[in-house]
Amino acid sequence: MAALGFRVLYKDGRSRGRVGELTTGHGAVATPAFMPVGSQATVKGISPEELTGLGAEMVLCNAYHLYLRPGHRVIEEMGGLHRFMGWSRAILTDSGGYQVFSLAPLRKVTDDGVTFQSHLDGSLHHLTPELAIEIQESLGADVAMVLDECLRYPATAAEAEAALARTTVWARRCRDARRRPDQALFGIVQGAHYPDLRARAAADLVKIGFDGYALGGLSLGEDKPAMHAAIEASVEELPESAPRYLMGVGTPEDLIEGVERGIDLFDCVMPTRHGRTGWLFTSFGRVLIKNAQYARDASPVDPACACPVCRTYSRAYLRHLFLAKEMLGVRLNTLHNLHYILTLMAELREAIQGGSFSEFRDRFYATREACRT
Repeated sequence: MAALGFRVLYKDGRSRGRVGELTTGHGAVATPAFMPVGSQATVKGISPEELTGLGAEMVLCNAYHLYLRPGHRVIEEMGGLHRFMGWSRAILTDSGGYQVFSLAPLRKVTDDGVTFQSHLDGSLHHLTPELAIEIQESLGADVAMVLDECLRYPATAAEAEAALARTTVWARRCRDARRRPDQALFGIVQGAHYPDLRARAAADLVKIGFDGYALGGLSLGEDKPAMHAAIEASVEELPESAPRYLMGVGTPEDLIEGVERGIDLFDCVMPTRHGRTGWLFTSFGRVLIKNAQYARDASPVDPACACPVCRTYSRAYLRHLFLAKEMLGVRLNTLHNLHYILTLMAELREAIQGGSFSEFRDRFYATREACRT
């Protein structure tokens, strides 16, 4: 079985935006696509059946978390990650590189790999590129990621160059370690906020050869122009025939800007995390549902939204649930946010296919600006 298929179906005439189809062993994914994050083999509070109903075709799970608990071998014995979590559609697993650098209280990076302390019990582990592939192959994801070194922002040019060189070497080791022909492998472009390093990293990864290419280490504190420049420098060096994945980016504005610059896949915890903290995405901007102004508001969160939450519940009720710390409130908030983001991606695909992406983008920003005035 081929690891992955990808074809571009439509291109926007005034940007790099494109509509494509990603073919995996667990079904096709229409791109540009957003992957809800299920780090620990679950999208928090949402069942696989609900995700399917929302239109999700691919989710992200995290090799770092699943390696530490319950263990990749346990999941392998249980029939693989799809069966373990009851999800029959596509799965992408992150290698855990970002979590090692963001969660581990103790870590030491060498050319061989990274030694880190578990955030769960303090135990020490040594993660190498080869182990990162072993873990992801045991999990059985449709798409695996190489191990990369992600830097905190801001990073000096020297730090970024050193991490980039190490990441490229690790990428080659990951490619050489892969054994499953039914699992795709994506390289990860690093280089911090330096466009020249991003371009070099992308070109080097293309020479090694991967099924797709991700852009990591962005949206970590750099301003939007810097992030956009890094995306553009990377995409310029990546092949048109391969999918491009912008890691960890998920505001509605960032999704639109990423699509405009030729990105095909996105993931972010923002829809679910915002749901847990009471922030709701709407067609006119964000709503903080706990605000007193909604105490007697009988209207839906977003009158323009067709999700089950907006069809059924009032802002006043959602505010009550949130303040009462009822778990239903968090679930409803999360369902609404995921519906909003997944619907936005469908609308972006439709706009590109219909040749109206620029008009869609202009309307999106005009609506938000009108609601701020």
